[in-house]
Amino acid sequence: MKLVPLADRVVLKQKEAESKTETGIILTDNEKEKPQEATVLAVGPGGVVDGKEVKMEVKVGDTVVYSKYAGTTVKLDNEEYVIVRQNDILAVVE
Repeated sequence: MKLVPLADRVVLKQKEAESKTETGIILTDNEKEKPQEATVLAVGPGGVVDGKEVKMEVKVGDTVVYSKYAGTTVKLDNEEYVIVRQNDILAVVE
């Protein structure tokens, strides 16, 4: 199965949370903070959204930073994805 985003939405695969701190302390699953960095897997076509023309600025394969509480988490084929609007993406990591 494949996720195909509509309008100005982007499908992201979140980076894995660190299991150790910089000082070597091992973290449990409850203590791990979900990273806000992700890889773009699919990009919607853009178009007119809420009366404004939206041009898609990100592309498949980009590594991005997105808002902490943005998007919807979706589980598909035992994989977890986040679907966000393009304006929830804060930056592209180069």
